Amino acid sequence: MRLDLSLYLVTDPGLCAEQGLIETVVAAVRGGVTVVQLRDKHASDGEMIDQARRLKAALAGSGVPLIINDRLAVAVESGADGLHIGQDDGEVAAARAALAERALLGLSVQTPGQLARVDAERLDYLGLGPVFATPSKQDHAEPLGFAGLAALVAASPLPAVAIGGLKAEHVMAVRQAGAGGLAVISAICGRSDPEAAARDFFV
Repeated sequence: MRLDLSLYLVTDPGLCAEQGLIETVVAAVRGGVTVVQLRDKHASDGEMIDQARRLKAALAGSGVPLIINDRLAVAVESGADGLHIGQDDGEVAAARAALAERALLGLSVQTPGQLARVDAERLDYLGLGPVFATPSKQDHAEPLGFAGLAALVAASPLPAVAIGGLKAEHVMAVRQAGAGGLAVISAICGRSDPEAAARDFFV
């Protein structure tokens, strides 16, 4: 599946609750979202597998890949298109070995030291950030700002998506920093019209 990092939506169960997870994602994809990551820190594996299967069905024919956050077993069992892991969420080599041959695998990177240790042969992309402080992740690293983002992108051996407090008004700055796109949560999930919110990133 083609990987287009232009607008990468990370789901939040609380923010999506009013309209529903599936409805929010489908509307956002209509608005231009190019990747969807299912993220739910509190659901059981079984609940996430069910969510992932329903999301995968809803995305069928759209060309938009479904990535699972952190949970390798969920990614494998649900037949999702890939997995995104953090620095403490398991080994890249083990994840690649367990995933389907064509599955996408992404890794979060916050520092130059982490970037220097990236296993580029087994990964498809990197998530670089946080660019700004964000309430969705309380234990995040020191914010990079756009200068820090540009430095990591320049040293990255892989395509990169920027994450952390980003909104539609940051598109140009992210592009100028060299990243392939923006990963967002509340800028779409927390909006009354997810489709229009997604379209704002392409104006």
